[in-house]
Parts: sequence; C-alpha cells; structure tokens
Amino acid sequence: MDTRQWRDTIAAAQDGDRRALDELVEGWLPLVYNIVGRALNGHADVDDVVQETMLRAVDNLGSLRDPDSFRSWLVAIAMRQIRDRARRRTPAPLDESATGGAADFAELTVLRLQLEGQRREVAEAVRWLDDEDRQLLSLWWLEVAGELTRRELAAAVGISRQHAAVRVQRMKERLETSRGIVRALDGACPDLRELAARWNGRPDSVWRKRLARHIRGCGYCGDTRESVVPPERLLVGIALVPVPVGFTLSLALGGKTAAAATATVASVSWSAKVMSALTQPVVAATAGATIVAGGAYVVTQTPDVPPPRVAVSPTAASTHRPPPVVHTPSVSPSPSPSPSATPTKTLLYGSVVDAVDRAPDPDTPPAALPHRPETGVTSTGGAHAVMNHRGDSVTLTGKGYVLVRWQISPQYRAGGLVMPSWTGLRGELFHVASGGGRRMDDPVSATDSTATGMGNSTVGYTVLPAGAQQMWQNEYFYLDGSVTLTVNERGADYGLSVFPSSWDAAEKDITTGPDQGVKRYGLVRDTGEDDTPVPQYVTRSTPADAATVAQKSRVSAP
Repeated sequence: MDTRQWRDTIAAAQDGDRRALDELVEGWLPLVYNIVGRALNGHADVDDVVQETMLRAVDNLGSLRDPDSFRSWLVAIAMRQIRDRARRRTPAPLDESATGGAADFAELTVLRLQLEGQRREVAEAVRWLDDEDRQLLSLWWLEVAGELTRRELAAAVGISRQHAAVRVQRMKERLETSRGIVRALDGACPDLRELAARWNGRPDSVWRKRLARHIRGCGYCGDTRESVVPPERLLVGIALVPVPVGFTLSLALGGKTAAAATATVASVSWSAKVMSALTQPVVAATAGATIVAGGAYVVTQTPDVPPPRVAVSPTAASTHRPPPVVHTPSVSPSPSPSPSATPTKTLLYGSVVDAVDRAPDPDTPPAALPHRPETGVTSTGGAHAVMNHRGDSVTLTGKGYVLVRWQISPQYRAGGLVMPSWTGLRGELFHVASGGGRRMDDPVSATDSTATGMGNSTVGYTVLPAGAQQMWQNEYFYLDGSVTLTVNERGADYGLSVFPSSWDAAEKDITTGPDQGVKRYGLVRDTGEDDTPVPQYVTRSTPADAATVAQKSRVSAP
C-alpha cells in the first residue's frame, strides 16, 4: 500500500472532504486491523484498540504535515494504542479473555487466507510468543509481506533501524523455536506426549521453554526441524487478513473537518464477529467499507466461490490399520513384490498398483532390493524440495533413486485426500520400495489406541480415495528420464519432501527394523524388471490441472 497514491485523498480529507475521509478510513482499516489483531492475537480488546486507533488518526489528521508519511504515522498510532492497552489491562492471560477460545487471530489467519503447510505452521507458532515479540511480529509480518518498510517498523516501535534489526532477529529465533514446538506437538513422540499431558493447552512462555528443552534433546522431535523453510520465504506477498464480516467502526463525524471528529465506541464482541466470519464463504483479501447513518463503517465483502470439494468414499483400510498378515521371511535373495500387487512377468511396463495391500508384519524383513543403474538425479527443488501447497511441483531428471517423504496433518484438516500426481513422464518411473519406519496407518501413540499417522478419533482421519495405496512415511522411486511431481492438496492437509536419493539410502532405510527402535521393516516392490509397479497418478501427458490424472492410468512404454 503506497502512501504516495493516497496523497490527494489525504490532503482532501484534511480540508474537510467527507468522501475523501470515508475513502481513507475504508482503505487503511485492514492494515490497522491486521497489526492490532496479530499483536493481541484476537483478544477481545482488538475491537476497542482498532476503534481508538482510527479515531485518533481521524481526530489528528489535520496535524499531519507530510501526507507521504501517513502510513508510518498511522502505524505508530496503532502501536501506541497497543502499548497503552497493555499497561491498562489486568495481568490475566490472553487465553482467558472473553473470547472463550472461539478463535484467535492465528486461527483466523489460517482460515481466511487458506494457509497450508508451513505457512499455517508460522501462523500457529505466533501463539507461543510473548506480548512484546507478538507486537514486533505484527509489524515484521507486514514488512515481509510488502505492506511496511523497515524504516516504518523501526519508527513504530520507537527505535533505530539497527536496533530494530537486532530485535527482529531475536524475535525470529523465538518464532523458530515456537515453530519447532508446533511441529513436534503434531508428531508421535511418546515422551513428548507424556510431558504435554500435564499441559493445560494454553501456550505460554513457561511451556514454550519446557517443550523446547525436550525437543533439543530428543532425536525424534529434532527431526521435525529438518525441512523448515525460513518464514521470510513463506510470507512474501501474503495478503492482509480480511476484516471480519460485520465489523463496525463507529465514527461520529460531526465537525467540518476530519480533525474535529469524535468517537462512539462500537459494541460488537470479538467472538461474535469471528463466529460470523467463520460461517461465511472465503472472502477476498481486501476489505471494503460503507459509511452509514451516524458515521458507522460497516465492513462488507463479496464472497469468492469456495473451492470444490472432492467427494471420496472412506475405506476401512484408509481409516485404520488392517489386521497384519504374517509373512514367512524368505531365505532366498530374490526380491518379492507387494502381496496385493502380484505382478507377473507377463505384465507390461506401466501397470499401476490399484488395490490396497495389507501391511506386512512389522517383524518381517524386506526382500532384497534390486540395484538399478545410477548416474544421478537432479531436481528443480534442489537437494531437498519442500512442497506444502496445492500446485507446488518439482521436476526430476536423470537416472537413479528418489525419496518422497510424507507429512500428513489431520489435526489441521482431516477428510478426503487428493493424491499428488506425476506428469509429463519421459522414460520410465518405478515405485521400488516403502520405508521410513512405519506406514501412515500404523499406530503412533502408546496412550491413544485410535491414533495413527492418518489421524485419531478426536480430530478425524485423513481418507484415501478408494483403491489408493496406503503410503508409508518414506516412498522410494526409480527414475530413468524426467517427470514432474505435483502436490494437489485440497481437503486433507499434507506436505511432501522430495530428495534425490540412492540405492544405498533406500536399502538402509527399509532394513532398519524394529530392533533399531522404529515401527517396522520396510517393503520392497521392485522385481528388477519392467513389471515393477509404477506410481499411481502418473501420466506422460501434462494436463492443465494435475489433480485430474486418473488413478488407474496406464503408462505405455516410451
């Protein structure tokens, strides 16, 4: 939002033009709302602080000498109101406010902007910050998103740009710690679950330090930080959170100029507005406002068309772990495929496994993994591509092994899963092994018998399309040519990490069995021939929407 574009409007409002004043309030209310909302994380006082900020800006607009400094001037007013509110309020935690836990600004950010994956993770982590860090983050978030400059951030806080750089860096370090906590709490570490059992569920600095101390010393939880993307990359260009539908800003404009305006505080509760907003369809990322009798600005928005929902039929195999089938370990070094795939030498290259297989017994070692020729695979995402959002893709080229690591997050959004797809295949692509210590439908909790990597009875389960193979945490593929892997996330929340890998890494992963402390051995699907199954959702074409690739497609030889 460039202040220079508002120069004439600001000047007209200072001269008493009511229409210009209306336009000014309408245009800048979303910025103030985002700063205050994020700084207070949706506390019931957000309404009052936004109200007071806008009223003070209107009341003192005549004293603004340089219209180009309007944005920094307005942000400084907002920050003063936030600090004044902090000095006035009782020491009761934010979580114990009148909101009753209906929704905080972190949740509103996720829902209104449809944040997914690690962007969602950053929003959730804000809850764990102290008041001062949250206030600073409310400005830094907008700086990264392109709504503020570093000079304006420093001026709003009342410090030099050099000091602001130090403060921001320290805040980011605590934000990264908080992101680690969010990730770890989503995981399956039994020690962390036991520790968190004594936690009341309300984020605070004491539990942040306690949980962070566990994560630093835990090999299981420590792995959650492996694929973290810096928040700057996640937040660049992100839109402002829309002002909730029904938000009322009461300005009794009785004077001849904006500087003569007085205020009447609107009595609209935060929880009522949030509940109203959450029952509305997704709206545009910018807010509009209409002035009505008495000077009340009532925010209105035109709903967007909600994204289509994918209807899927839950299957028993996709919602809970099926009874294991005990297999006798083979003494022969020859490989054996998945029991359900039952490939034979008569099958041509391109046969897709389209029947759900039962999980082998955890104590059954895998068959030998054939060693196919390796010259190396390059990836447009580098050595470690992280894909968390619908439409994210990575193109792989070469001859060798690729690891696709699954991260399913039913606690964020359970339900039907739209599988990722492989498009534009040139050459051959085989699904050679599964590993990572567990299938995603394996039990993950010693205290909750319903919990698997696909969810639990409380949050619900992520459901695979009928006939889709149950994923393991790590899925290995062999590529001889090039192909593009695309995330088609819609409905259930998931992310993929993609690594060019090697036969050595795959073989080590799948043979690291229960005696090493993981859930199970891996599974070999590779026969060493062209009858090894290819991935589901693979095609040689490049459709406009990768999510339309047929599950049971057949990929003919090159």
